[in-house]
Amino acid sequence: MVLVTGGTGFIGAYIIKELVEKGYSVRAIRRSNKLPFFISPDLLNKVEWVNSDVLDVISLNEAMQGVDAVIHSAALVSFDKKERKQMYNTNVDGTANVVNLALENGIKKLVHISSISALGRTFAGEHVNEEKKWMDSKLNSHYGISKNKAEMEVWRGMGEGLDAVIINPSTVLGFGNWHDSSCAIFKNMYKGFPWYTNGINGFVAVEDVAKIAVLLMKSNITEERFIISYENWEFKKLFDAIADGFGQKHPKWQATPFMSSIAWRMEKIKSALKSAKPLLTKETARIALSKTYWQNDKILKALPGFSFIPLEPYITKACKNYAEAVNNMQLKP
Repeated sequence: MVLVTGGTGFIGAYIIKELVEKGYSVRAIRRSNKLPFFISPDLLNKVEWVNSDVLDVISLNEAMQGVDAVIHSAALVSFDKKERKQMYNTNVDGTANVVNLALENGIKKLVHISSISALGRTFAGEHVNEEKKWMDSKLNSHYGISKNKAEMEVWRGMGEGLDAVIINPSTVLGFGNWHDSSCAIFKNMYKGFPWYTNGINGFVAVEDVAKIAVLLMKSNITEERFIISYENWEFKKLFDAIADGFGQKHPKWQATPFMSSIAWRMEKIKSALKSAKPLLTKETARIALSKTYWQNDKILKALPGFSFIPLEPYITKACKNYAEAVNNMQLKP
């Protein structure tokens, strides 16, 4: 029996899909009765759903009864200042609750879904592996800080005898709810977002993150962390690829540091007038200008039979799925 926290989230939903397809019994935590539309109902109906929250210790403890392994994917990804307190509570305190209860209930294996943001970003194009030490920097988002603090809770749990492994996905791409997490990149490009940068980051398919999480769960690997990233692309290359997938024009305005400062302020004003989340924030503008090359040697060595999904055809397929979801009124543009 595997418990998945954040079961209705982007990564969590694909982890559930991978687990069910591999024949595991799955229990998953959700905060509402709404299930992810981007996963087949036939798969989701095989899941034992529990209405709970990682901040609700009593119901979380009940959800862990009879469980062998936990894949902890519940997290709030936000760059909105209004959601900052909630994000720290969910990502840090929620992870502490999961770790504590996993120890109390004798959980055999915990897989913690972290982020490359927890390692910290660089501006000058450094090549980063799992040995990178956290350094305070204006390039680090509050999301990254919260995930770094969450990892500290997991490492504490390992020190107290918990068998656990941490995975640090880069920017995760795929078909999901484009009003949340990294899926919003697709929504922005669908709307014809005009800005681009020459910043560099790692990208990976969500199915690859799910597959690796399950492979590490059933392995004997513990007390390790793994960067999960396939290719390092300029943001412009990513934006152009998604624009092509939607039949949109490529972004035409380069967001230099000066122009980025103007762009995120313009988006802030526009979003305030529309009572909507901004497409660009001060933090995301900084991230888009940073340049970091993420290395995946360690995970490929640990899982020698694994290979990543090529990104370009994958992005094209995801764009097609998003367009169909809009036409079927599953998504609002």
